[in-house]
Amino acid sequence: MEHVLPAGESRTVQTKLVLPPDTNHMGTIFGGTVLSYIDEIAAIAAMKHSGQAVVTASIDTVNFLSSARTGDILTLEGAVLSTGRSSMEVYVKVRCRKGDTGAVMLTTTALLTMVAVDAAGHPVPVPGVIPETEEEKRLYQTASFRRNRRLRISDFSGEAT
Repeated sequence: MEHVLPAGESRTVQTKLVLPPDTNHMGTIFGGTVLSYIDEIAAIAAMKHSGQAVVTASIDTVNFLSSARTGDILTLEGAVLSTGRSSMEVYVKVRCRKGDTGAVMLTTTALLTMVAVDAAGHPVPVPGVIPETEEEKRLYQTASFRRNRRLRISDFSGEAT
């Protein structure tokens, strides 16, 4: 039987304070800063799951739902949702706790594909994953659709039209 791990084994939570250098002229956090945080937590979750170094293969979707301002607290949560031979799909949620009111809202969701690699940078096999929460189970059921879409898109890369 193939080695599988519960999604909770990879679950990672980070907290970040939004500081003035993280914000644009509107006083809201730069999208690129949020993307950097998302990439980092996805890598950590994938490394915990695979026990290997990882590289980012794709950022499939990023949904910016609301904004964060200086003084707000971001909580990022990432977990491996599904796996291929050496790839892992990681789901990341970003919540914002408003510094002035304490209200908590979902600000960003993202799906990334990370690939486990050896010291030479070659892909290596990863364990399977068992979704645990209702959200993970729902996303797990649609993972093959997203994987096929990524493969179709990659078939077009590099081709002239």
